[in-house]
Amino acid sequence: MATGGWKNGNTSPLFYTTIFLILFFVCLNTQFNFFTFSSLKTLLISPSPASPPLPSTSHVIKKEETVEERLARARVSILEAGQARRYKMPWRFTDRSFTPTGSIYRNPYAFHQSHIEMEKSFKIWVYKEGELPIFHGGPMNNIYSSEGQIMDEIESRKSRFLAQNPDEALVFFLPVSVVSIRHYLYRSRADYDRRIIQDVVTDYIGVLSNKYPYWNRSNGADHFFVSCHDWAPDVTATNPKLYEHFIRVLCNANSSEGFRPERDVSLPEINIPFKQLGPPLVGQPPKNRSILAFFAGGNHGQVRKYLFEIWEGKDEEIQVFNYLPKTLNYSDLMGRAKFCLCPSGYEVASPRIVESISAGCVPVIVSDHYVLPFSDVLDWSKFSVHVPVEKIPEMKNILVGVGIDKYLKMQKMVMKVQRHFIIHRPSRAYDLIDMVLHSVWLRRLNVKLS
Repeated sequence: MATGGWKNGNTSPLFYTTIFLILFFVCLNTQFNFFTFSSLKTLLISPSPASPPLPSTSHVIKKEETVEERLARARVSILEAGQARRYKMPWRFTDRSFTPTGSIYRNPYAFHQSHIEMEKSFKIWVYKEGELPIFHGGPMNNIYSSEGQIMDEIESRKSRFLAQNPDEALVFFLPVSVVSIRHYLYRSRADYDRRIIQDVVTDYIGVLSNKYPYWNRSNGADHFFVSCHDWAPDVTATNPKLYEHFIRVLCNANSSEGFRPERDVSLPEINIPFKQLGPPLVGQPPKNRSILAFFAGGNHGQVRKYLFEIWEGKDEEIQVFNYLPKTLNYSDLMGRAKFCLCPSGYEVASPRIVESISAGCVPVIVSDHYVLPFSDVLDWSKFSVHVPVEKIPEMKNILVGVGIDKYLKMQKMVMKVQRHFIIHRPSRAYDLIDMVLHSVWLRRLNVKLS
């Protein structure tokens, strides 16, 4: 049944969208307002190719320019690049070895210019208060490692975005680790009382807001924290008003549980092996990928329970394992699969998405309400397949129906998008850490302090 569908080679034409989905905002309160990008819809949808190019905006930063004036200039520059659909003179970064191009980006011109503006202006101030092991450090390996890697990168003296003083900062980082709080302050692993985590972070903000003016002047809208722990969204549940505008960078990016894409950032979940920075970049060329779809993992949560019920041991082309037998190699199977299933576990995120991309395997997102990482600039429909949970029984028909031609295009796009899901230390332009910080930059870009 599968082989026939692939031989037919049916595919649907790709629709190249040009909308740059930065964000949509409303006024917050009398202290500050959001700069709304709603006009981008009109400006960036299929602009006329015959339109004359817009004059390039000067990139000379005047010493007397305030932070908000620089941000206003950045907004205009991004709008111009996206509307004109051309790459503007990249300021002093003319020796870049990479420029985003192609349909995996919602608008590569706007994204490119946004990244240039970020390189020019984005500065992060890390609060010094707090001590290890709860503050200023997180897990560097295993399932929550993206939290620790990003925390460590931001606090390292090698980060090009580190502010030398708080007055030059665009955003303020709260260096608190939810994983560490869970590990060190809970009486037992069976203790699920979220109030401990909530109290630690709320008390920390209280100390900062009493000592410095920065939280109070924006109601936290230019502040953020990073966490990959499943419980991280619950940190802000105790006082919704306090955290109404606070930027949460979360692996557990569930839109049905309060994750707001216009304010929050979806953090890729990565299971980093010891002494490494990510899964291996291995995989066969498309012609050598003999497995239609593959998944191996624990029976965690209702989605996986349903997946195992329908597919485990039922079909040679849909290879689903509740943990992998020791006689089989996980990386080898991912590298030989056309599609890699990425079902939710107890929460929506899964490290298999990054593992799939690293293996050159087209990710199949089996999750409802998951806000995918970097989706404000990446068009996931070009390099992944989404299968709603209710359609798990139809999985094989959906994947066979993709057809060989479309699959080859998608697999090529997976290889192209790999650079955005690789960690380097120190971070490099357009890598995973850089992309996460760009997502924070976009949200700060849309906050206009009065």
